[in-house]
Amino acid sequence: MTTTWPAAQQLIPALARPSRVQGSTPRPDDHVIVMFGATGDLARRKLLPGLFHLAAAGLMPGRYRIIGSSRRSLTGEQFGELARQAIAEFGISKPTGAGWEAFQRRLSFASAQSGHTESPAAAIEQADREIGGSPRRLFHLAVPPAAFEPTVRMLGAAGLARGSRVIIEKPFGTDLASARALNKTVHATFEESQVFRIDHFLGKESVDNILAFRFANGLFEPVWNRQYISYVQVDVPETLSIEGRAEFYDQTGAYRDMIVTHLFQVPGFVAMEPPVSLSARHLRDEKAKVFEALRPIDPGHVVRGQYRGYRSEPGVRADSDTETMVALRAEVENWRWHGVPFFLRSGKSMAAGRQVVTLGFREPPLRMFRAHKQDIPAGRVNEIVIDFADPGSISAEFLAKVPGPELSLGQAKMVFSYEDSFALSHALEGYERLILLAMIGDQSLFTSPGGIERLWEISGPLLQNPPPAEPYEPGSWGPPSAGKLIAPYRWHLPER
Repeated sequence: MTTTWPAAQQLIPALARPSRVQGSTPRPDDHVIVMFGATGDLARRKLLPGLFHLAAAGLMPGRYRIIGSSRRSLTGEQFGELARQAIAEFGISKPTGAGWEAFQRRLSFASAQSGHTESPAAAIEQADREIGGSPRRLFHLAVPPAAFEPTVRMLGAAGLARGSRVIIEKPFGTDLASARALNKTVHATFEESQVFRIDHFLGKESVDNILAFRFANGLFEPVWNRQYISYVQVDVPETLSIEGRAEFYDQTGAYRDMIVTHLFQVPGFVAMEPPVSLSARHLRDEKAKVFEALRPIDPGHVVRGQYRGYRSEPGVRADSDTETMVALRAEVENWRWHGVPFFLRSGKSMAAGRQVVTLGFREPPLRMFRAHKQDIPAGRVNEIVIDFADPGSISAEFLAKVPGPELSLGQAKMVFSYEDSFALSHALEGYERLILLAMIGDQSLFTSPGGIERLWEISGPLLQNPPPAEPYEPGSWGPPSAGKLIAPYRWHLPER
């Protein structure tokens, strides 16, 4: 039984817009955008298509230039063709007509050889002259983690950091010591107000919609606590394998790659107290309180898995114990969430590709109600399920009377879907939204240095004493012990 909610105007449309200023979308100042790693996979799949979509939507600055940079030597024409092919393959807006021609004229390329700053600096100076006035500068470090610190130092040595902003991709270190070292290097060149540590999960409409769902509706906020909620799940399985990334992945694993960087950010929104406002400072403050309340991860409450065949992947060590899947129990030790387990799971080569937050409600006394197993195959479950894969949805799963002569219970569902309720032509993908916020200077959906360091701090016991990785079949939901970890509850996925 499924009911779709009509256009849910109560969900604060302003929260779905790039700006945090209700009712307005400020256009960024004039900009020179420098994309380091411009010939890489991230730039091809997300950044170049995203920038063109922003331009097509009228959300780019009035005057701007985009400078691609990498160790490869390309002409401006070659970079323009690379961008056109990337946008044609992965973009929402296709590279045709006057819009594409105007965007292409704003592209240029500067090689970035190690130790040499002349080419990027000269390209930036030329772009400044072409734009006129005093355009802002935004550097996007779409480079491997080993290149973060050298690139930041290069920008400082070339005198390019003053007044600029920098977007840093994940991962932000591999443990507490490396995260602190990276933050120290970054802060030696940039003020914290200039730094935007990007997590594309936080740019998704449905993740941000958690705030609207909770705080804009008197129906939900009063029950958003340990008195009514018995468990929270954040589940992000992937069907992809490591896709030829053995050199990176075998040194990193699912916990460092996904849990610290992505999944822990979601409970920051789910579990936070009501912020004073939606400003960056107040949102970050409340997320930081959640992270401070997280107890250190107990290795006994962690399941590490490795899909069969992983050790045969090119570049993987024959005796590798790297996890390709991880499930764990976390605890937020504060007045609102004491005793409520937060279960997190993510992995490669799993049965489905999904991004789901599930809140399970406590069961009331039900002795007076009958129920037949075929009507409630998953048991007597009340859940709110937030699917934050684009375009996203929110469903409420509850018990209702099955039609017939007896009063017997069956499972029912009400669904709010972005696709059915709002005009998706106005929607931005995660990267697009976050790049726009970085140009505006809004840090509200970017991670803070203290938050990152705290997550590595609570990860210490697990990193120092990880349980052995258990094998699981590709296309499954991980090793059987992942199901035992969550008992007496069940993972929402696979859907009942």
